[in-house]
Amino acid sequence: MDYIVDWSLALLTNFPFVAVVVSWFIAQSLKVFFYWHEEGNFSLWHFFEAGGMPSAHSASVTALTLAIAMTQGFSSPIFTVSLVFALIVMYDATGVRRAAGKQAEILNRVVDDIYANGRVKVEKLKEILGHEPTEVFAGAALAIVLTILTYNVYFAR
Repeated sequence: MDYIVDWSLALLTNFPFVAVVVSWFIAQSLKVFFYWHEEGNFSLWHFFEAGGMPSAHSASVTALTLAIAMTQGFSSPIFTVSLVFALIVMYDATGVRRAAGKQAEILNRVVDDIYANGRVKVEKLKEILGHEPTEVFAGAALAIVLTILTYNVYFAR
């Protein structure tokens, strides 16, 4: 049982971990309110969705990278690994995943056409998989602010 307490304390005192969790949680929470504003109805289900404003993927990897830079330095090898990882994730969010979302949108139109003719019933694909570049930028900017705030409020001594 002591190892669970030790493990929990280790995570709660690990600045990069806390920065990632805070940034991810705030980004996902903001999506609920952005969708509420856009659609006019409040739904907590948006908290669990991928895509949308701001990008929680970008927020998470940016928080991780900045937290590592703040604790290990910009010249550390782990910072370089994290930076490359973050750039790949953000590129993927705007590139491959966005393209997959657009393909899903087109396939859903084909499904609508087929279903309208009464031929076949097919389940629709999820269309919001990726991000607009502004959503990725917003997630990264949010993470920078939150990581610096988290450090100054929670970890600065």
